[in-house]
Amino acid sequence: MSDEGPVSTGKSLHDTIRDDLEQRILSGDWAPGHKVPSELELSEEYGCSRMTVNKVMTQLAGAGLILRRRKVGSVVLPQKSQNAVLEIHDVKEEVLARGGWYRHEIRQCQRIDGASGPLAEGLPDDRPVIAVTCLHFSDDAPFCHEDRIIYLDAVPEAETASFDATPPGAWLLTHVPWSEAENVIAAIDADDALAEALRIGPGDACLTMSRRTWKNGDPVTSVRFSYPGTAHRLTARFTPAQG
Repeated sequence: MSDEGPVSTGKSLHDTIRDDLEQRILSGDWAPGHKVPSELELSEEYGCSRMTVNKVMTQLAGAGLILRRRKVGSVVLPQKSQNAVLEIHDVKEEVLARGGWYRHEIRQCQRIDGASGPLAEGLPDDRPVIAVTCLHFSDDAPFCHEDRIIYLDAVPEAETASFDATPPGAWLLTHVPWSEAENVIAAIDADDALAEALRIGPGDACLTMSRRTWKNGDPVTSVRFSYPGTAHRLTARFTPAQG
């Protein structure tokens, strides 16, 4: 069998190995601190070259799932390791940490059979998603505007979730693990709709954080949080990377 040849699932052997190892980590079968089998052991287990296994291990390390050490081997990292400068956070926790009283409103929640637009750019456009718009408040003032799509093949439970009691971000954190995340921070000028939602003037500056998460290579969610620029700041405290 070729290292990268198709297998019965239709996936390459490389993808199969990566999915298997990610599943062991995300399911908790391999707890934080667990020593991952060596590249030689894994190549023998899957009947492939060490080069294929090395590529998988490099990707797992890049996703923050394992820590690789020369001559020592690889160990499983906690999912929220300190090498992540920007964690997957809960907006409610942000508000409460600032001393505010939190509430949220779901402005829109609907199924779309194929997502388009900035949230879906570069992601599959032929998969059903739930599109959610949510406004988060601190006391009586808008704190953050949230636009999100959730991929139903990754999170089928989202189709029947109302998010009225629990906002979508917090709901997702308790329903599906993630293996990779991407954060992009930008400054934008508020358009009329965003300005009305946040009670600011059209053209006023906003800070946006766009986030995408994946599970075993498949997209879970894509979201953009928009904050009034004069009322929000981003702080990240971290230690130097090891190794």
